[in-house]
Amino acid sequence: MAPSGRISQSAFDGSRLRVILLLDLYEGAQEQFLDAYELMRKQVASVPGHISDQLCQSIENPSQWLITSEWESAPPFLAWVNSEEHVQTVKPMHSCVRDTRSMRYSILRETGPDRSASRAAASADAQVAARVGDGVARHALTFTVKPGSESKVAELLAGYESPRAQVDETTRLRRTSLFMHGNRVVRAVEVEGDLLVALRHVARQPEVRAVEEAINPYLEQDRDLTDPESARVFFTRAALPAVQHVVSSRPAPAELRRHALYYPAKEGRGMELARLLAHQDRAAADDPDSPVYGSTVFQRDDIVVRLVDIEGELDLDPVASLGLKGSGKAAELELLLDGAAIGVEGSLKTERNVNRLLSHADMLPVTDRTADS
Repeated sequence: MAPSGRISQSAFDGSRLRVILLLDLYEGAQEQFLDAYELMRKQVASVPGHISDQLCQSIENPSQWLITSEWESAPPFLAWVNSEEHVQTVKPMHSCVRDTRSMRYSILRETGPDRSASRAAASADAQVAARVGDGVARHALTFTVKPGSESKVAELLAGYESPRAQVDETTRLRRTSLFMHGNRVVRAVEVEGDLLVALRHVARQPEVRAVEEAINPYLEQDRDLTDPESARVFFTRAALPAVQHVVSSRPAPAELRRHALYYPAKEGRGMELARLLAHQDRAAADDPDSPVYGSTVFQRDDIVVRLVDIEGELDLDPVASLGLKGSGKAAELELLLDGAAIGVEGSLKTERNVNRLLSHADMLPVTDRTADS
């Protein structure tokens, strides 16, 4: 029987990862850039999971450069690129670069003299299947606001006029969902077409710029969006990448509700927690009786957020809603979850603690805007 779930995005398929960074340098900045690259190259060489990298210069336009790197899999790269160490490592490059674009690809097939006859490579090829996409890119940002300002920030973020959804002929902002958990804000976006083009389009809209300025005094991390360096550092630290998106292949129920659940991991266990929840949601997509129709798992450091499209209310089936269904899964989550951070102590095998976890994990919906609303 074929699986009923369709995974369009995953950091957990076991494939090696190819990262491509396109750069457009300022004139005369090449030597400074090369010095900065050498420092970065030496540091990244010692990062677990890193295999190799290459620096290339265009033969047509000397201001255009390309950095490619290969990683054992996506998780170690995501851990590195979202770390404070990475923020500091790439800082010397910023003054050299006019524009950048980063792309990440799973390596599914490979041809070469040392690999064409390799049984290991052939076996790996058989294990890594191409994902069936839906033409939608998913990404999120998260940041914290000063305690006591939560209601004011929620009011500001819910009250602005939506920017125009159609960006260009091929790019469209499909949905923006915004939630809060205490003083933490999570903004998730879905984009048809080019994610970077859409994000830049949104950032330029007057109504968006106005609300971003209005919430600046309430942020715990200072920022100045008129300063490219300050804006770059803020959005780098705020990035909350999607590590999996899965949706059931069964017909969508008429009444789907979107919820966000916040799972703080024990220190250093965020990726493991995200992997467990991703596995649970793949199983839910294959279960015709599961209320969970679709899910996107976002993770950065020890912050894990699970966006779920669910039939009915979360508390109708707390175990399925939380991703705990299955033998031993509650015990696995206990080992990874910082239960004290959200007020849960003791075993998740008890109904009381499951309900308590659901109550604490359930994020406050602020706004959920679709292109047609």
